[in-house]
Amino acid sequence: MSTKNWPLWEVFIRSKSGLEHRHVGSLHAADAKMAMENARDVYTRRQEGVSIWVVPSSAITASNPEHSGELFEPAQDKAYRHPTFYDLPNELKHI
Repeated sequence: MSTKNWPLWEVFIRSKSGLEHRHVGSLHAADAKMAMENARDVYTRRQEGVSIWVVPSSAITASNPEHSGELFEPAQDKAYRHPTFYDLPNELKHI
């Protein structure tokens, strides 16, 4: 396999324990081991990471921004999602 045909990998780094992994970039590598080593060399040169994830780009499914309304707008046909069925005491003014 030539380097032109190496798969694309997405790289996620966790900068400190307890924080979430963040996408930092992409790279081409022949396999997961090479992707991990290259990600370490490219994205953590100054010891800014405590954990690395590498994921084949082909394994990621993303939403289409043009269809964001279908995914993120609340469903109006699901009345149980609206707090109209609950009687609240008058003392609760901030809800």
